[in-house]
Amino acid sequence: MKDMRSEALHHVIDRLDIGIIVLDRELRVLFWNRFMAANSAKTVTDVLGRRLPELFPELPERWLRKKVETVFVLKNQAFTSWEQRPYLFRFRHNRPITGGADYMFQNCTFIPCRDHAGEVESVAVTVQDVTDLAIAQRALADARDALEQSSRLDGLTGIFNRRHWEHCLALEFKRSRRNGSVLALIMFDLDHFKSINDRYGHLAGDEVLRAVGRRLAQVVRETDIVGRYGGEEFGVILPECDCDGAAVLAERIRIAMQELEIVCDGLRIPVTVSLGVAQSEATAESHEALIGHADQALYCSKRSGRNTFRIHRND
Repeated sequence: MKDMRSEALHHVIDRLDIGIIVLDRELRVLFWNRFMAANSAKTVTDVLGRRLPELFPELPERWLRKKVETVFVLKNQAFTSWEQRPYLFRFRHNRPITGGADYMFQNCTFIPCRDHAGEVESVAVTVQDVTDLAIAQRALADARDALEQSSRLDGLTGIFNRRHWEHCLALEFKRSRRNGSVLALIMFDLDHFKSINDRYGHLAGDEVLRAVGRRLAQVVRETDIVGRYGGEEFGVILPECDCDGAAVLAERIRIAMQELEIVCDGLRIPVTVSLGVAQSEATAESHEALIGHADQALYCSKRSGRNTFRIHRND
């Protein structure tokens, strides 16, 4: 009866849709079920009594040996998920749509097998195919990241939208207050943008805004934060920068926009901008006040004939 039960158990284990291996302390194979044979193209005869790393040179031998040894020493089972290590065995999967998965994703469990005295004599390793789950979770994570990214960006220009840009400004303002560091701000808008829309059409106006957004991202420092504040107005946050440094960048932006090559129906659309520069000081009690100061300087540029910049002064 005992032999019949043992044979029945062996039959069931051999046909489970999950890989089962039994290893001794030297990583020699003591058991190899049908799942492993089918996915590795190595039969029981091929593997029994041989060391697993010799059969599969691509295995992370050092990691595997440490994992198995831990089970022998602590006499407790261990687990590794596909998120920690995508796979132990480099098995191909049979999914027609891979979702970026070159090999079968696997969860692995390391289970101590004890003798009659309770000592661990071998370790059973289960290899579960979780490719479908991994692909689905990756797709969900990618979709979540894309949604989060799109919520920060302006749909037309691809730079930060007003909500996220102003959130960044509020954080930088608080940081400058806390650290006693300088913070500058540039606000600018396109000169006579309504005339561009009226003459060339709104599609051309949209292309102008896109071109401005692209060029703006190219001319600022890596640490600067650019955003579309609304309509044809843009903002640049300059951490660790005073008005003198911001003035240099403002002039660079002015020239870059003036040199933009935007063509519509064979005609070049001229673009110029007016800019205002402000620096966070004791008189600016909030980031909104700093925006107000930069806007005041911007309007001063407009009154001065446009295509220029002005710096907000407190005196």
